[in-house]
Amino acid sequence: MTATVQPTLDGSVPEPRKTRTQRQAEDYETWLAEVWPVFIAAAASGRTFTTYEIADAHQLPDPPNPQAHWGRLMTLLKDEGYVRTAGWAMTNRPTAHHSGVRTWKGTAAARRAAA
Repeated sequence: MTATVQPTLDGSVPEPRKTRTQRQAEDYETWLAEVWPVFIAAAASGRTFTTYEIADAHQLPDPPNPQAHWGRLMTLLKDEGYVRTAGWAMTNRPTAHHSGVRTWKGTAAARRAAA
């Protein structure tokens, strides 16, 4: 079943609206440049978070390969000393059916970098 698009009063057909779930970065480097500062700020906040919570709150695009790149981002942040593992939680991602996911917490280095 396909959705019908209602023409406007002048007869033109509007462009389909892009939603956050449709937004996906073209390449890894561009995506990383967009999401990196957001996750540094989340780490500097000192609160415990999941990757999805931050991505959803800031309406970040998906990477070119979501199954691999979200985890790679967090590994890079951990290797750079910005975050540490904090435990586990059930995700609130709608498509994940409350699966267990890693939680993260910013380090003192992240708080110093934000200052």
